[in-house]
Amino acid sequence: MKIFNRLLNIALLVLPLLTIVSCTTQAPLEIPAIFSDNMVLQQNSQAVIWGKGQPNSEIVVTGDWGNRATTVVEADSSWQTTLSTIEAGGPYTLTVSGSDTVITINNVMLGEVWLASGQSNMEMPLAGWLPNNPVEHSAEVIAGASNPNIRMFTVARNVTSSPATDVTGSWVVSSPETAGSFSATALFFARKLQAELKIPVGIIHSSWGGTPMEAWISPDMLTIDKDFKDLTKKLKQIAPQEAAYKKWLSGMKSINLETTEENPQPYQGIDIFNQYFTNTETDITNWKSMQLPSSFEATEIGEFDGAVWFAKEIVIPQDWAGKELTLTLGAIDDIDVTYLNGKEIGAHEQEGFWQANRVYTIPAAEVTTGKVRLTVKVLDLQGGGGFMGTDKSMRLFRTDDPSVAISVAGEWKYKVGGQLIAHQLYLFDPEKDSFSKRPKVDLVISSQTPGVLYNAMISPLTPFSLKGTIWYQGEANVGRAGQYMRLTSMLITNWRNRFKNETMPFYYVQLAPWNYGDPSGISSAGLRDAQRRMLDIPNTGMAVTLDIGNVNDIHPAKKQEVGERLALWALANDYGIETPFSGPLLRGHEVIGNKVRLTFEHVYDGLVLKSKIPNQFGIAGKDGVFYPATAKIVNETIEVSTPKVKEPVNVRYAYKNGAEASLFNSAGLPAPSFSTEVEIKE
Repeated sequence: MKIFNRLLNIALLVLPLLTIVSCTTQAPLEIPAIFSDNMVLQQNSQAVIWGKGQPNSEIVVTGDWGNRATTVVEADSSWQTTLSTIEAGGPYTLTVSGSDTVITINNVMLGEVWLASGQSNMEMPLAGWLPNNPVEHSAEVIAGASNPNIRMFTVARNVTSSPATDVTGSWVVSSPETAGSFSATALFFARKLQAELKIPVGIIHSSWGGTPMEAWISPDMLTIDKDFKDLTKKLKQIAPQEAAYKKWLSGMKSINLETTEENPQPYQGIDIFNQYFTNTETDITNWKSMQLPSSFEATEIGEFDGAVWFAKEIVIPQDWAGKELTLTLGAIDDIDVTYLNGKEIGAHEQEGFWQANRVYTIPAAEVTTGKVRLTVKVLDLQGGGGFMGTDKSMRLFRTDDPSVAISVAGEWKYKVGGQLIAHQLYLFDPEKDSFSKRPKVDLVISSQTPGVLYNAMISPLTPFSLKGTIWYQGEANVGRAGQYMRLTSMLITNWRNRFKNETMPFYYVQLAPWNYGDPSGISSAGLRDAQRRMLDIPNTGMAVTLDIGNVNDIHPAKKQEVGERLALWALANDYGIETPFSGPLLRGHEVIGNKVRLTFEHVYDGLVLKSKIPNQFGIAGKDGVFYPATAKIVNETIEVSTPKVKEPVNVRYAYKNGAEASLFNSAGLPAPSFSTEVEIKE
């Protein structure tokens, strides 16, 4: 049976602190977490405010900028109203009054509110995921982050099969103490807007690394697509099972693993029944077996974030006695602590080491011959988890003679020690065999499941009044370019409808180059071209990153450029500021003899081809075989040709996973990957 993962834990989470004065405990007045101290409301709007209260009672919402709204609670205890806001400013106080309760929200600003969403490159904090995934200039920006006019609300990770009514999070003012945990891309976007507009900017940040676009679309919308229709129907059927699992989980002991100023290294020294699992007398006979290396997701564990203990017994040869040994385990995603006969021999207990090969030295004094037990505690924080290397990367050998080694790949015994939901690790007592007694759930849902992130992390925010959305996602959909175009259209329509903003700006990031296992492949190039083609949707824009990626790092460090390029689209199109905001965009192509002439929008004062960058243009005839081509600027066009193609049909630019930008406009902004083909090749 697969493990039901990442279930909703709203019942276990605490709403942000509000000033509440109540005369009775009956029919409490409630508002969602998004309405809390330090919040930003959209200026010059009819801001939607909602909550729960005593049926048929009057609700009064007052902003001390001079406006007031009233409504009556419905029979189902829900209420909603709109409050007029004025031009940007603050701080103000917002009060929500019921029949016997007053909720006061302090330090409220009126300004511009944007939603930031996507996967890991949007989620990546300003402090980076060190040591392997830094953010450029982060230390400098964090040190100078004091700005009361920039606030961010970060939605805690969660999944649920049906729409949730609230999220967990709080509005946080930018400061050196807080900015390191902010989404880097979203913060740089906000900084650029705030610097240009001189008004408060609020970001609602809701993202999750490694997630596909379909997870962020409502199940109702997904039912119109043949690829997702059946699965989304099943989500509605498991609600009772999900509720039972949530209730069971709430009875487990748990550890909060949120990174805070008081606990900057929450993963170090976690006790997940360490004494039981590392004791060589613990009977592992009845533990389940797994062939390593393997990810959790490729086994019966399935989609899972949390702790799994592994154990394996091997025999040390007599001639290794008193010799220093080296143990290699390959890459482990994300965190591990490794033991030999119950004694720790090595560990990686910080984020950012998910690609690092584990190489641990066993001192000669600790080496005993005969049967010994290796034990590894693995904590997966998000996405795929487990042993991610190869058979050859898992070996034990004498440090002075690596040629003779014992393979530690193959069968290991394992037992699940805890499940991670948001920042809470729920512990499963191995001696009580708690995990095997969990309630049955027929459908395994995770952050990969269509619709569940919308249900848990977007739906509870609707219909909060927004100016627009920024989006950085696509890596998890590489290889599905045609489908991605349908999904993009559905997501934008879906969100505009649910946020009651039919023309809401939607600005997104075209994927940066990464090797995807083959720098010369085209799987991600196809998705980049799908993203370019979605610019046909009104009120959309795309920040191009071909020149600021890293072919060896899926999390490029240049987040400032990304955020600021997104901001250029907003400044030019939504705030009336005259500024170049886009790189050259393909407008059309024409075959002229043995050449293809390309025309562009957003050329500004001219096109620029950087000669030091390897050729990025290819040309093909009717056979569809693309050959490297010569590109030449002619006025505001580019002519592409090669002697190998006498009758050209199509042109591609930067159409490989590991592409580099060579085409720019006079403003220094790069052109996106593109193909003139009618159908996207992926």
